[in-house]
Amino acid sequence: MTSLRVGIGPSSFAQEDSQPLEILKQAGVTVVPNPTGKRLTEPEITAFLARERLDGLLAGLEPLNRRVLEAGRPQLRALARVGIGITNVDVAACKDLGIRFSYTPDGPTEAVAEMTLAALLHLVRELGPQDRALHEGRWTKVIGRSLRELTVLIVGYGRIGRTVAGQLRGLGCELLVCDPFLPPEAPCEFRRVSLPEGLSQSDVVSLHAAGDRAVLGDAEFAAARRGLIVLNSARGELVDEGALVRALESGAVGKAWFDAFWQEPYSGPLLKFPQVLLTPHTGTYTRRCRREMESEAARNLLRDLGVAAA
Repeated sequence: MTSLRVGIGPSSFAQEDSQPLEILKQAGVTVVPNPTGKRLTEPEITAFLARERLDGLLAGLEPLNRRVLEAGRPQLRALARVGIGITNVDVAACKDLGIRFSYTPDGPTEAVAEMTLAALLHLVRELGPQDRALHEGRWTKVIGRSLRELTVLIVGYGRIGRTVAGQLRGLGCELLVCDPFLPPEAPCEFRRVSLPEGLSQSDVVSLHAAGDRAVLGDAEFAAARRGLIVLNSARGELVDEGALVRALESGAVGKAWFDAFWQEPYSGPLLKFPQVLLTPHTGTYTRRCRREMESEAARNLLRDLGVAAA
């Protein structure tokens, strides 16, 4: 048994399945839960690390910059991110401070790809307007579009982008891929294009890129095929919010789905557009995905703390 202390960042950790928590408990560590029941802000995670003297942290989307990480030292020795994105973690600071860092790059792939497909089907088959009409007592039928009619541009050809592309190909879509970081010799089953070229030829753009730089702004929306559908399961920062609002108002963008936002919880201008489907960053929220991703993160953390998982 060990007296190590492990903190939990994500408020939803082990909410649907106790297996990830049992992995920690069976290893004999003391588990310190998120004290707020919501995503921790920078002051909150800083105070949490300083107060609880944690050996390890299972992290979600809390801001984990150098200042925050320094608040946990010298006790904090390992940090395991539950999820694929690491833009909220100062990985260089982890290295400088001697904090072992891990994440779960494969865990979210299936769930996020499925939700991207579900969002696209929802939008192109006009499920939202028909549902609202029927709830209001109106029997309103709307003709949608078939997936076989659509050309889809995948921006970011990593694990999730590849999976989404494979799913859509199986359903008859034409696929284009834009990923400037993909080496020329890397295998890609679809035609590779520049972003302007792809937008001009596509009905849908699905964002799966890393980073926090906007790839879609006024110039890109102006160059895109009119009525473009935007799908964003990755990061809000990949889209210029003001430019998106202007494109929705002008009709340059016809519909959109966002599961990741510039600030969360989100309360911004997209709320006024009924043609925009909004979900509260739940792309990974399937029982299977959460269990496997959280369990992998727990095992990673124990490994980096030198503790054998049961």
